[in-house]
Amino acid sequence: MTSSTFASTYSLVMSHASSMSEVTRDDTAGRPVATPSQQARPASADTSSRASTRTWDYVWRTGVAGGLAGCAGKTVVAPLDRVKILFQASSPQFAKYTGSWFGVATAMKDIYGQDGSRGLFRGHSATLLRIFPYAGIKFLAYEQIRSIIIPSRHHETSWRRLVSGSLAGVTSVFFTYPLEVIRVRMAFETKREGRSSLASTCRQIYNESPINHTTTAKLPHAPQPVQAAAETIQKVAPRIGIGNFYRGFFPTVLGMLPYAGMSFLTHDTVSDLLRHPSIAQQTTLPRKKNHPQDKPAALRSWAELTSGGIAGIVSQTASYPLEVIRRRMQVGGAVGDGRRLGLGETARMIFRERGVRGYFVGLTIGYVKVMPMAAVAFYTYERAKLLMGI
Repeated sequence: MTSSTFASTYSLVMSHASSMSEVTRDDTAGRPVATPSQQARPASADTSSRASTRTWDYVWRTGVAGGLAGCAGKTVVAPLDRVKILFQASSPQFAKYTGSWFGVATAMKDIYGQDGSRGLFRGHSATLLRIFPYAGIKFLAYEQIRSIIIPSRHHETSWRRLVSGSLAGVTSVFFTYPLEVIRVRMAFETKREGRSSLASTCRQIYNESPINHTTTAKLPHAPQPVQAAAETIQKVAPRIGIGNFYRGFFPTVLGMLPYAGMSFLTHDTVSDLLRHPSIAQQTTLPRKKNHPQDKPAALRSWAELTSGGIAGIVSQTASYPLEVIRRRMQVGGAVGDGRRLGLGETARMIFRERGVRGYFVGLTIGYVKVMPMAAVAFYTYERAKLLMGI
């Protein structure tokens, strides 16, 4: 997708976001006109709809549907995901491929030649262990937070949708971030022999600590200023433990705010556009007997995949620089001297190495990856909700 194509798509989505999410607007006769999503559900059903989301039955069904959606989306793009991590984290073995349009295909060919198909899915088991609870919590949290922030159709605005999605993303990251660090570390490993298992990777991360370069402080006759400096460094230096599983957590939260927020906002907005009465007959499915009366009509497969794909592109672009910074922080213990780098220090390091372009390394892979991943995830989620009657 070219930059001009993305710009026009983004402009179209955002220009309609506010108008499509507002509940009413006055026509020339002064009468309120409902948006397509409101036309699809009775006004009297708002209260019962919000109340039904608080039941345990709705909660667990939403969580399962979201977990399945996340696993389906990640499995489709697992090979691309591993190559993207290697590029972002500046793996020495694959750095030579980052500047080429054919670098992705060449890197995948090399991985396949060395390790076969299993190499393309290295770290995927940890991905699935993380993504099921992560996606389940994210979709579940979105439904619950949305029902609070948007208690009725009269409160539905683009801003409230954005906030609901952002808070849902932050909630899911908080509970599942250690699994993400483990997955990235396993995917970053490229050696052929002596591969680290899941258990050994966890032990390695837990026991990581910076190399002590202040050996002069241990000398019995070392000057007092040197000893004082060494003691200060030891106090502020990161210690081994659970904290190592939260490398890059702060930029992850910062990146999740625009990513999840724009993802849900764009998906809901594009879905509203596709349910417009002028094209609804071509884009929506006939209602089934078990379809909830207070829910809008389900989109056809191509329409649902389209809305999910556009949502993925918009959200990826909004959050990608912070994602690159996060990856570099996560693998900090596997490269260099093991010292934990801060957000600002990591950002400056990337800028010194490659300039502004360094924050967008692997973005081409990101686009290729995020379109099918988001499309399949949203499609699976919506279809799973239909099957479960929610």
